[in-house]
Amino acid sequence: MIKPPSGSAGWDDYADFYDWENAQTMARRDVPFWQRLALAAQGPVLELGCGTGRVTLPLARAGVKVVGVDLSAPMLKRARDRVRRTPLGRRARLVRGDIRALPLLPNQFPLVAAPYGILQSLLREADLSATLRAVHDVLTPGGRLVIELVADLASWQEYRGETRLRGWRPGRKAHLTLVESVRQDRRKGLILFEQEFAERRGSETVRKRFSLAFRTLSVPQMTRRLEKAGLTVTSRLGSYDGAPWSPEADTWILVAERAAC
Repeated sequence: MIKPPSGSAGWDDYADFYDWENAQTMARRDVPFWQRLALAAQGPVLELGCGTGRVTLPLARAGVKVVGVDLSAPMLKRARDRVRRTPLGRRARLVRGDIRALPLLPNQFPLVAAPYGILQSLLREADLSATLRAVHDVLTPGGRLVIELVADLASWQEYRGETRLRGWRPGRKAHLTLVESVRQDRRKGLILFEQEFAERRGSETVRKRFSLAFRTLSVPQMTRRLEKAGLTVTSRLGSYDGAPWSPEADTWILVAERAAC
């Protein structure tokens, strides 16, 4: 059995809270960007780390055939439940798999999407290298890999035990609070998030604690890794509207292409 990649711990626990937190932070502001790319690709799209289907389902609704791959069974269960409640089954295929060794045929995707930091959750260099090689193989000649990095993680301030989010959880009729600590491991180039979600229903409170870790990769560092995998970076974007990248930009996106022949 293949050992799960370092950095995969915590995502199963996060599945129950991901959509609630994301609705208050990322929301859907990146979705039109991914829809434009997918429609322009004129072919099936592969999404790495599709999770609960936050991006996958809007792509399918736009008329795109999309394959979403994720290692987390709890994350995928939520995505599959969403697909079952819609008429999108023919366009959205969800696969539980390891992005380091994609269980897919080569040369079939004109676009591979890696939204919001998914590749930064691969903490070992060997895992990232294997993933980029696997992506290269499933891309069509001339196909594109588009990666979003969480911007400038290396400069994020450390804090401990801060209440970051509070809000009502309608589907559960509960009040949810996120208390978070952030720590930098600069020697290893990692940022560590310790999260505690407290869900209160009436007088009862249930707490769930877990940790997530990400690599603090910069745009130049990721560019070098893409080039090593045989991909050519053609664009660096600093917004979802296509503005050029700078280190101060709030959005970090790289577009890389496989050679056309």
